[in-house]
Amino acid sequence: MLASDRKLPVSGGPEKRAYVRDIFTAIAPTYDRLNRIISLRFDQGWRRYAVGRLGWERRPDGIYLDLCAGTLDFAATLARRPAFRGRIVAADFVPAMLRLGRDKAAGLAAVTADALELPFPDAAFDGAMIGWGVRNLVDLDAGLAETARVLRPGGRLVILDMTLPPHPVLRRLYEFYFRRVMPWIGRRISKHTTAYTWLPASTIAFPSPPEFARRLAAQGFDGVSYRLFMGGVCALHVGTRAAPVHPPVSPVERTEGAMPPDMPPSLRSG
Repeated sequence: MLASDRKLPVSGGPEKRAYVRDIFTAIAPTYDRLNRIISLRFDQGWRRYAVGRLGWERRPDGIYLDLCAGTLDFAATLARRPAFRGRIVAADFVPAMLRLGRDKAAGLAAVTADALELPFPDAAFDGAMIGWGVRNLVDLDAGLAETARVLRPGGRLVILDMTLPPHPVLRRLYEFYFRRVMPWIGRRISKHTTAYTWLPASTIAFPSPPEFARRLAAQGFDGVSYRLFMGGVCALHVGTRAAPVHPPVSPVERTEGAMPPDMPPSLRSG
């Protein structure tokens, strides 16, 4: 059965939230290994490039957010930059993934949190990054708006995620790999029957790069641009948090100016 034939909850709702949490909990032990295999290790170079677009050099001692952090590969890529002296908060709603990645680099704090209801004050971060996570949000626009809320005006957001090549021939070849070969590899290694059909199914349902750029701009980001990698199998979107026209309205009650209590004291200051 093809990925697109399975009744996977790609459109949203509580079923999608529960499904995403369950599959990533199940595949956490093999997640990093499979990422390297199915991307032929290109994912590591894409992360390094994205970190280079984050603009962290303007404030190397700042505080940055890795959202939908998974096993903290994005956070660790930034933390290992020689001139970086700041702090990184990695947020994800799958504790099993966070536990596997929290020791990948110094200066990381892992926080279990839903991207739609982040437990952080307004304008808390100097920049943010999301790697292969926005497809999994129950409400894409709400997630982007919540990310904008916790970014300081002028803070930059970088997002990496899968997409489909625009060239018809390359697209057909890639879809064969994406929908046939990659799920087979994923099942063999992870022993999970549907986790690696989720990736192509959710990618096919996700907005195209130009449409996603428009959605970013509509949720409070200026200067939005994107770049395609490897003929369009992966896209990097970059945007800068615009200055709010009106005072931000928090979607849930939060303790003003406070970080979550499970964060180390060294990461709560600032």
